[in-house]
Amino acid sequence: MTTTARHTTTPRTTSPVADETHGRPIWLDRSLAALRIAFGITFLWAFLDKTFALGFHTGYDQEGNLDRFGDAAWINGGSPTNGFLSFGVPEGNPFKGAFNAMAGNAFVDWLFMLGLLGIGVALLLGVAMRLGTAAGALMYAFMYAAVLPLENNPVVDDHLVGIIVMAVLAFGAAGTTWGLGRWWARTRIAQASPVLR
Repeated sequence: MTTTARHTTTPRTTSPVADETHGRPIWLDRSLAALRIAFGITFLWAFLDKTFALGFHTGYDQEGNLDRFGDAAWINGGSPTNGFLSFGVPEGNPFKGAFNAMAGNAFVDWLFMLGLLGIGVALLLGVAMRLGTAAGALMYAFMYAAVLPLENNPVVDDHLVGIIVMAVLAFGAAGTTWGLGRWWARTRIAQASPVLR
């Protein structure tokens, strides 16, 4: 007498709390996406404010008067790096001389502004996340070095937190939720150059 064992399989259902691709809770993917978008807006807004002197940080004169779209605007010849690198680097900073020397340099201005724009667009859309988050972490690292020694904490400030966030966004595949990351990864350019994924 032979016995045959019957194996029954339960059909897999998609859990309402698990993402199909990452196998992790949807709330985590959505939280990473919200963090990515918020940081993208932060970078993009800094670019726009410095380009047009919109008055949220750029456009004030020494007396505190606001001149929107005035001389401080990058499009009108203002330097987006001059103010911070000339006056924002504290005394006692070991890199003060180097940062002061970079202040107002046209190459540094262009590099900084293209960085703000590129990082902002990459994070906002969820494309080229590897390159965007690496550039964002590098920019935060330079800004962290420029504000040493820190005023409120001996080690951690918002720039260091920004570096950590860039790493989390990169390793968390944050561009795939509420972004174009999945589509971008299938494009020829992203397939040809993995650094652009």
